[in-house]
Amino acid sequence: MNKNITDLYKIALKEKRTIIGLMSGTSLDGLDIALCQLEGHGNTTRANIVHFTTVTYEPACKNKIKAVFSKQQVELQKLCLLHAWLGKQHGQMINNTLLQWGIPNSDIDVIASHGQTIYHAPKILHLQAEYDNATLQIGDADHIAVQTGIITLSDFRQKHIAAGGEGAPLALYGDYLLFSQLGKNVVLLNIGGIANFTYLDGSLDANKMFSTDVGPGNTLMDAVVQQHYSNKYFDENATIALAGIVNEPLLAALKDNAFFTSNFPKTTGPELFNYDYLLVAQAKSNTSELPLADVMATLCKYSADNIVDALYKSLGTKVYALYCSGGGIYNPLLMQHLRNALPNIAIETTEALHINPNAKEALLFAVLANEALCGGQTNFGNSVPSVSMGKVSFAL
Repeated sequence: MNKNITDLYKIALKEKRTIIGLMSGTSLDGLDIALCQLEGHGNTTRANIVHFTTVTYEPACKNKIKAVFSKQQVELQKLCLLHAWLGKQHGQMINNTLLQWGIPNSDIDVIASHGQTIYHAPKILHLQAEYDNATLQIGDADHIAVQTGIITLSDFRQKHIAAGGEGAPLALYGDYLLFSQLGKNVVLLNIGGIANFTYLDGSLDANKMFSTDVGPGNTLMDAVVQQHYSNKYFDENATIALAGIVNEPLLAALKDNAFFTSNFPKTTGPELFNYDYLLVAQAKSNTSELPLADVMATLCKYSADNIVDALYKSLGTKVYALYCSGGGIYNPLLMQHLRNALPNIAIETTEALHINPNAKEALLFAVLANEALCGGQTNFGNSVPSVSMGKVSFAL
């Protein structure tokens, strides 16, 4: 038997696996690195985040990714080169981080790499009859494996699509295994560039659970800030938005899209919700000359309204506990909008579940890697494919 297969087999048999989960989202902030301890699999999964950090992308790195990010047409050579280049960058970031933590690479069983999504194309968005759902992440896992000397699992979204899903959101898999509670309905809301949530029914019936995107989280607000400032990437502490007033005509124009009336669950991305989307909405509502603060205030309300509307439309009058993660939890105005609109819902961050809200998505991919190694037998119901996700890249 090939030594790589033997090593993988031994890892799968361990009582406890040390897995590094990686996540780089649509905000392009940097690479989230979560060192996790995983025990069991399926409904017996137990996870602990031992260390976590975000390695910030340098401006030059962000600009390289932005050159191909969510664009229908890109230079093929640039895309090809970036796939390998970003894999090497991620590998080196892991090496440097493990060195800082004082942990030998040999102590890590596997790496679970999400990669960097550069284009997400569900059929609901591309509308081309001859093609099905598709998604593309760069940051070649073979380069990560060779750079670090650690077996790397990647391309988790591809199997989901191959089995009939849209490739996103994948949160239901990890959320179901880690956070389901008998007798208690739970919603796990992630406010990243795109906002999404998972609903976990207190009956533990997998067929009553689902995960869905709801629309923009931070992506439009971040795009506006980056358009107006050369040294800012987001509206820190909602300083700009708090100085503005919500413009109702613009808010209505932003909400005027077929995505918001389509059935749950569904996915979307910056391919639809981008700076041009805002410009079109401003033109439709005659608000092109609106002050920046008012634009930001309106976009913040828009993101909150999308979340609240999706919760009401999909869950009705159900009572649930709401746990939040993602960069949006640090926007005080956005969170206040949610609390105002959901006065009877207890809203907390995932800290209440003993999970760092910044690390939750990276943990998810560590869980998916753990399932690929030793699970793969869980029935996740009819809302998502019950499949094992992740391709294996050996270090040698």
